[in-house]
Amino acid sequence: MAATTKKDVLKLVKQHDIKFIKLWFTDVLGFQKGISITRRELEKALEDGMGFDGSSIEGFARIEESDMVAMPDVSTFRLIPWRTDADGLSARMFCDIINPNGKPFEGDPRYVFKKNLKKAKDLGFTYYIGPELEYFYFENPKNTIILDRAGYFDLTPLDVAQDLRRETVIMLEKMGVEVEYSHHEVATSQHEIDLKYCEALNMADKVMTYRMVVKEVARQHGKYATFMPKPMYGVNGSGMHVHQSLFKGSKNAFFSKTDKSHLSDMAKHFIAGILKHVPEITAVTNQWVNSYKRLIPGYEAPVYVCWAQMNRSALVRVPMYKPGKENATRIELRSPDPAANPYLAFSVMLAAGLDGIKKKSKLPKASEDNIYEMTEKGREEAGIESLPEDLYEAIKLTEKSALVKEALGDKLFEYFIRNKYMEWDEYKAQVSKYEIDKYLPIL
Repeated sequence: MAATTKKDVLKLVKQHDIKFIKLWFTDVLGFQKGISITRRELEKALEDGMGFDGSSIEGFARIEESDMVAMPDVSTFRLIPWRTDADGLSARMFCDIINPNGKPFEGDPRYVFKKNLKKAKDLGFTYYIGPELEYFYFENPKNTIILDRAGYFDLTPLDVAQDLRRETVIMLEKMGVEVEYSHHEVATSQHEIDLKYCEALNMADKVMTYRMVVKEVARQHGKYATFMPKPMYGVNGSGMHVHQSLFKGSKNAFFSKTDKSHLSDMAKHFIAGILKHVPEITAVTNQWVNSYKRLIPGYEAPVYVCWAQMNRSALVRVPMYKPGKENATRIELRSPDPAANPYLAFSVMLAAGLDGIKKKSKLPKASEDNIYEMTEKGREEAGIESLPEDLYEAIKLTEKSALVKEALGDKLFEYFIRNKYMEWDEYKAQVSKYEIDKYLPIL
């Protein structure tokens, strides 16, 4: 059920007797927000948008400048398949946030991403993304009681978690989110659903839809799904491996016939830009205190700044080329986690890659050894740096980054940095269970 014009939306609402329309948008931290309207208000909303108070939305506005308008993007109109009760069907549209004077609101993450995509377009590129988001199922949000004891790619018969994942895929497909495949991940009760690659803004909207659907299906079955990067000690955390490429028209700008690795100079410059800037964009791609509990050696999460073709311990991996699949040539950034704001995370990745292209940055030698097994001295000799070890270190790097500031814009950048410092200050003042267990009996 897709639409391209306002008339299409009105026609579909009437045709399917849709009673409620949800207007979705995203705050600076990546949380889904929304306004629900009846179909009586729809025509006005399509023309003028829906006004709301932005002062209570994270990072949107101060009280003295609180008036905001949510302007629906008709191309994102979809039926909400889980809202089919007696009160009538519901549908949703993503919105761009604008000021009352009609100008885009600079603190809107979706607008920020659009600005970065325009920079790519001005260079002749279309940005494509295919993310792999991992998540956990638990009994409820108050504990980490698992639903299964399966492992990587296991097919456990009559397993409740497997049924939840299957139902989630069906719901996603109904909402126009194409799924490539789904499977059980390495940790118990950990799962992954991979989305078919598409144009990047469309994909950022799909990531927001994906997270909503995963959680909603679990909730309907009395369970809880979480994208928290590291909810359990001693097992793998959840990542969001981001496959990405640039196209010029219908041709993949990352593909080369003649290169040994089938990577064009453009692709190599893009990877070099990512590697150069990844420490300073990490506070955006891994934005929570908990993110850094995942980014430690030994649990498949990449922490060392390097690239390789087959090596899954590398930060950037280049999947193997298959003859006749030129358009599938891509790079995979493995450090981001699924709790990031996709509009901002994809923005800084793109900005870093484009900077590498503009400056024709030189790609260092690939690291084909297992980096985790190298000594610290060996990594130092190979020139392999590490990602920030905690949120505080990451914020300090991001705060000094001209690239991130330009990518996010002054307004959103200033709020983001301030908010992350507040999170760190709150976290470092906490007394953890670890400290109680370790120190209370002996001190």
